[in-house]
Amino acid sequence: MIQSLHYSLHEVAGYINWSYFFHAWGFPARFAAIAQVHGCDSCRAQWLARFPEADRMRAAEAMQLHKEALRMLTFLDQQGHRVHFRFGLFDCNSEGEDIVIGRLGAAQCTLSFLRQQAPPFLCLADFIRPVNSAGEPDRIGVFCAAADEAIEHSYEGEDDYLHLLCQTLADRLAEAATERAHQAVRKHYWGYAAAEELTIPELQAECFQGIRPAVGYPSLPDQSLVFDLDRLIDFSSIGIHLTQNGAMQPHASTCGLMMAHPQARYFDVGRIGEDQLLDYARRKGRAPEELRTFLTKNLS
Repeated sequence: MIQSLHYSLHEVAGYINWSYFFHAWGFPARFAAIAQVHGCDSCRAQWLARFPEADRMRAAEAMQLHKEALRMLTFLDQQGHRVHFRFGLFDCNSEGEDIVIGRLGAAQCTLSFLRQQAPPFLCLADFIRPVNSAGEPDRIGVFCAAADEAIEHSYEGEDDYLHLLCQTLADRLAEAATERAHQAVRKHYWGYAAAEELTIPELQAECFQGIRPAVGYPSLPDQSLVFDLDRLIDFSSIGIHLTQNGAMQPHASTCGLMMAHPQARYFDVGRIGEDQLLDYARRKGRAPEELRTFLTKNLS
């Protein structure tokens, strides 16, 4: 199954993680709580009064920023902008540190991963049923998401503040669409958590079964993986294009994997040695020097 989902901005706005939005603007996490406050003047004044006088001016700035962000979201929504999510669900099995996509005897491709070189020595392939499991396949999800590219270019060359506001909102909208769509995948399209009933804060705290590691994050540090995922689900179908070094355009894009194993968890691959780099390059069928450029932070 490969499918695209398209959301209006008001359909995903409730899934925005405002902590990351405020972090992008240099605000400590405690100020993000303004997003949970009722919009009436009385409630906002009570929230402001909770802060020590030394922090009150900064809190007022956060309040104003949130108000302007909501106003911009409404404006962009009225302009008809949308956020897009594309995913594929594939049969697969693990083989060592690789995940073979497709049923046995009809492999579509192989995704290679890195293993931690320190306890507990985890690899993402550990969370997929091994190839010797009596021929029974497992399943893996591949996804990408992006906000309309026009959003992050709004007010470019006209108003620096509004341009930056649109850029940071576009980033959060792509992540919000991913959160909403992953919920739909778990409950309906994949259906392994059909009875799941989680609040938005519980979703953002990742209380759901399984994991959704994104490319470039600690458990998936090799940015070149985007080329493999693109070949599987065709990122361009929702307007995402890749540069030569694997960067995604528009900037407000993300991609990664969806895994359902109940014990699946996030981890940091950390440092790898030259021997692991050579083995990884062999499994991927690529030159070690080519992969070295994507794994600079992980090489000892």
